[in-house]
Amino acid sequence: MTVFKLPKMEKSEIKKLLNEQMICRIAFKGDKYPYLIPFQYVWLNESLYFHFTDYGKKMRLLERDKLVCVEIEKYNPDLSSYNFVVFRGELEVVKDSDERTKIINKIAKTGNQKLSPNFLAVHGLKKEEGWNSFSPKRPFVIVKLKKVTEIMGLKSPN
Repeated sequence: MTVFKLPKMEKSEIKKLLNEQMICRIAFKGDKYPYLIPFQYVWLNESLYFHFTDYGKKMRLLERDKLVCVEIEKYNPDLSSYNFVVFRGELEVVKDSDERTKIINKIAKTGNQKLSPNFLAVHGLKKEEGWNSFSPKRPFVIVKLKKVTEIMGLKSPN
């Protein structure tokens, strides 16, 4: 019996997936076990960005080790079609105020257009505040995936 390997995604397919989706999973090096958590992301100028609340386990893990694995996927409920991409790289807090503002505004715009106000809780906000409260005036921590060492995209067979 031969082993069947999933086909690799083309760069154009990876970019399409990144533009279509908005939720990813980030795996951190945990204390004893890996720590995996979902995030809303922004794909802008060939880079992945994330909002981190400035409290909790993920900030402590980020301060200790910036190396992560980011996974983004899309699939049909019956798994007749699926694809996913994995990035290995390093997270860095965005210091540039213009870059930070663009990302915060894009997160808010995407949230306003496509997500329930209930999802604001993952950003540390109350749903009653609405997506317009996700503003650059607040002290949100924006993080960028940099120094990407590997991108692996696989898809279902045709």
